[in-house]
Amino acid sequence: MTVPDAPVRTLPQILRANVFSPVNGIMLALFATILVAGFPRDGLFVGVVVSNAVIGVAQEIRAKRELDKLAVLSAPKAQVVRDGEVFEVGVSEVVADEVLILAPGDQVVVDGAVLASVGLEADESLLTGEADPIEKEPGDELLSGSFVAAGSGRYQATRIGAESYASALSEEARRFTLVNSELRRGIDTVLRWLIIIIPPASALLILVLLDTEDRWQNALQGTVAAAVAMVPDGLVLLTSLSFVAGVVALARRRALAKELATVELLARTDVLCLDKTGTITTGHIGFGDVEGLPGADPALVAAALGAMAHADEAPNATMVAVRDAHPAPGAGDWAPVASIPFSSARKWSAVEFADHGAFYFGAPDVIAGDRPEVMDRVTVHAEAGRRTLLLARSPEPLAGETLPEGRTPLALILLEDTIRPDAPEILAFFREQGVHLKVISGDHTATVAAVAERAGIPNARNHLDARELPDGTDEMAAALAENAVFGRVTPQQKRAMVDALQSRGHTVAMTGDGVNDVLALKNADMGIAMGSGSASTRAVAQLVLLDNSFATLPEVLAQGRKVINNVERVANLFVAKAAYAVLLTVLVGVFTVEYPFLPRHLTLVGTFSIGVPGFFLALAPSTELVRPGFLPRVLRFSIPAGVLAAVASFFVYEIARRHAEVSLAEARTVATFTLLGVGLVILVVISRPLRPWKIGLAAAMAGSYMIVMGWPWARSFFELELPPAWVWIPTIAAVAIAGAGVAAIPRALRRYQGQ
Repeated sequence: MTVPDAPVRTLPQILRANVFSPVNGIMLALFATILVAGFPRDGLFVGVVVSNAVIGVAQEIRAKRELDKLAVLSAPKAQVVRDGEVFEVGVSEVVADEVLILAPGDQVVVDGAVLASVGLEADESLLTGEADPIEKEPGDELLSGSFVAAGSGRYQATRIGAESYASALSEEARRFTLVNSELRRGIDTVLRWLIIIIPPASALLILVLLDTEDRWQNALQGTVAAAVAMVPDGLVLLTSLSFVAGVVALARRRALAKELATVELLARTDVLCLDKTGTITTGHIGFGDVEGLPGADPALVAAALGAMAHADEAPNATMVAVRDAHPAPGAGDWAPVASIPFSSARKWSAVEFADHGAFYFGAPDVIAGDRPEVMDRVTVHAEAGRRTLLLARSPEPLAGETLPEGRTPLALILLEDTIRPDAPEILAFFREQGVHLKVISGDHTATVAAVAERAGIPNARNHLDARELPDGTDEMAAALAENAVFGRVTPQQKRAMVDALQSRGHTVAMTGDGVNDVLALKNADMGIAMGSGSASTRAVAQLVLLDNSFATLPEVLAQGRKVINNVERVANLFVAKAAYAVLLTVLVGVFTVEYPFLPRHLTLVGTFSIGVPGFFLALAPSTELVRPGFLPRVLRFSIPAGVLAAVASFFVYEIARRHAEVSLAEARTVATFTLLGVGLVILVVISRPLRPWKIGLAAAMAGSYMIVMGWPWARSFFELELPPAWVWIPTIAAVAIAGAGVAAIPRALRRYQGQ
């Protein structure tokens, strides 16, 4: 039995999801109704179902191909032992009873039992919510979906298959969802209200039209026309199209967005929390120098560093740098008898050797204790931006996570961090966009501050040691507001800091690449992981930068702005359409007259003022700043605009209908012209800032309608008849007055909000 790959939608599933959507179901039901009524020409609106299905399927297949390519690169791997050799394989290649190797930061990809443990600690916070890592000894159970917080070990696969947590996690990572999306919530609210409004409105309308019309077929025809106008047939499609286009654009930059909403999240972010290592810096740690402390034997220091580095079965980047600079000493008298792996919470590691005692390696301010002669030198190096670690020795054997009292500092180890070449430019870009930057790191506070200052973080000198952070959420939020750089931060504190920022109403993005960033990445509104980071960070992040390029983030922000602004424009069109459809239904009921439009008229208006231009607007470039309050802003514009469109078209319809020399078909023609005219004004207003191509788009739509009116066959098909010349005077006046009202709505709203 093998572990299945994370499931993706098959072609039949994609077809089913895009063809049998609720909106398409409503439109198909209305199409069947109009056929029953005997008016097949009025069934043109069924083209929306076809276009929704074709475009939706094509875009999802396109996005699926792009994301599948990147998902292969981002997917967790497993280190398995086969025939005495270690191989890296995909999760789907792991078989039952196989032995797997674990190192810090690795994701546990299948359930299993621990065979060997070297200080192995598993973080199961993704499964149980328990933040503290759990020590794992031989015989203990490991759950897929957890990850290695510290230490290393081996375990045997026991339970594998689709029911494992790892499979579920992978499925969630690759499913197209819009979780935590203000756009999706707003659109869902609109759809829910329309679903509530449409049935009773349609029922009341057909009762009125049965009394007004001579034939029940005509009553059904008018009711279908109203219902078709009320259904936001292309809103969901164009929204998804905008998101998918953004995701595909990011994929081409080798940025894997695991959710459609990812492209929206960074554009709404107002606080960006940065981990120093791997984000501001390249993540490559170079060995600088060893500064022996008074009384220390340089030969002993060099031998101890080499022995510790080569005894570590799963070295982190720091220990790899030490190992590269120090060869292993002779194995005779440097045999390790016990070890404690490095942990972000402890901030040190230790190895006990048979003839030399125990050696401790890690944060100087943790290991040195109250030794000013050591800390003075650490401060000098930290202020110069050097990363400094301490090697200490104790004759006492290792005693778990407790540091012995009799430890002797031997040497300071100086490491070098390299700032990313593009970091200052990218950080300056975010500052200009009004995004607050916070650097959160486990390193020495002065070192982090020096690196942050070199990278261009504003107020980098306002820094704080995380050990001085208050525990309360409000107090912590206040400290975060006053400082820009934080050092000696534990994984639990990183998560608490994200929560504290969110408690003040901030939208928080968190970047990271190490196991100590997982908790914060999971809690942030948007988690951003580097492709070279640990499997655990890639598993919980919404965005994975596979080429480790920090410069991709401005592109993510740009795509987010494009999606949010364009979806808002499209939503304005469809909500205005629903508003005038509902009001027209009310007016018809109040005045008990024939419905002003046939379904084919509203299909014509919808195509030229909403459908075709909405498609172009959904994919148009847009760089305007994003503001919160998507749904209220849409409703404040669209409802008044829809009311003006409905009143203008019904006013013209009534003037024309009440004159004996004007036929019903002619009255409906001028109503259609009026509705289209006001609809094009709405299109121009919501397209601001105007560009030549946007004006050209509106002109092309108006020209297309003129072609229909001038082409005898098309005019006959749509039952459009030219009225007497005098009717055009109130018609043009109504379009001008309503259009001026629509154009004045944004200005009136700005004046109202400014008061």
